[in-house]
Order: sequence, then C-alpha cells, then structure tokens
Amino acid sequence: MSKILYLMRHGETFFNQQKKIQGWCDSPLTDKGKNQAIIAGKYFLDNKIDFDSAYSSTSERACDTLELVTNKEYKRIKGLKEWNFGLFEAEHEYLNPPLPYGDFFAAYGGEEEMQFRERVSKTLYEIMKEEKKQTVLAVSHGAACRQFMRSWAHTSDVDQKERLGNCCILKFEFTNDRFELLEIINHDFSAL
Repeated sequence: MSKILYLMRHGETFFNQQKKIQGWCDSPLTDKGKNQAIIAGKYFLDNKIDFDSAYSSTSERACDTLELVTNKEYKRIKGLKEWNFGLFEAEHEYLNPPLPYGDFFAAYGGEEEMQFRERVSKTLYEIMKEEKKQTVLAVSHGAACRQFMRSWAHTSDVDQKERLGNCCILKFEFTNDRFELLEIINHDFSAL
C-alpha cells in the first residue's frame, strides 16, 4: 500500500527575520510566520487533504506551525529537529561557511552532515514504516527537509535548487520502503 508524506518547513521566526543561525536553538514564529502557516493550512483544506496522522519536530517553531495548519493530535519527535549548528547557534548568518556545509559544524560541537541526514531520514522512514494510516503530515525545518530530499534524490525527478521557503511543502509517496518526491508546493505570501 502506498502512503503519502507531506513534509513541511515551519513558518518564519524571529531568528529567520533577524538572519540568525537557528538549529537546535529556537525562537517564536513572527506574525508573518503564523499567517504563512494559516495559508499552508488553507492549501490542505482547499485540496481536501485530510491527515490520518501528524508529527512535529520538538522545536516550538515547528509545533506552533503544525497547530496552525491542523487541529489534529500530533506526536513530537526529536529526530525531526533541525541540524545542530553547535557554537554557531543564534549567531548571525554571515558566519555560515559557503554551501555545502559538509562537516564544518562538527568541529564546533554540532552535527556532521551525513550524521544529520541519517537522523532525519531514519526518523521519517520509521514513521512511515510503522504508520498504518495513509496520509501523514510532518513539520520540520529547512535544512532537515533539504537533507531528506537529498537522501531520495535518486528516486525523484522533482527538485528545487533555490532555498526551501517557510511553510514549503514536500509531497512524498512512500511505497515498498522507498520515498519519491512527487511535488514541491510553494505558497504565495506576497500579500503578507
């Protein structure tokens, strides 16, 4: 049986607005971030997409986003957290090295890239493998979503080179123990 995973990035936060590095540290959603989550929730309503199950990173910004998207009960999962940027947490984004980051942050108490990718991929795989239901929502983070996309790039024709925006939704099909990215849903936030 094929299952669908909607993997979504959280709404804009104060640290996003201030261009601060935000991995395991957290900051609240801005008013714009809350409205982005409401727009994303409207996408699901308009397309008559009803979740059988919902999951979120343990970070407040992800939980708050999920609660604005749906009133469904959900599970908080540590494996869906963002990259641990170590000593760079809450510092200005101009301190980031050029992409790809690789294992840069590991020298400063953060995670290696493949360690991070494996954590997110294993978590989502286990969720979908154990899930008896068909349609699942998981709210996570920008780099986490990107690393999961990279894990399954070999099975997917869909890609997006530019940054994954706030409340971007990645629609994956999960069949026979593999994921395929079917669609990337970007919203129009120009009115916000």
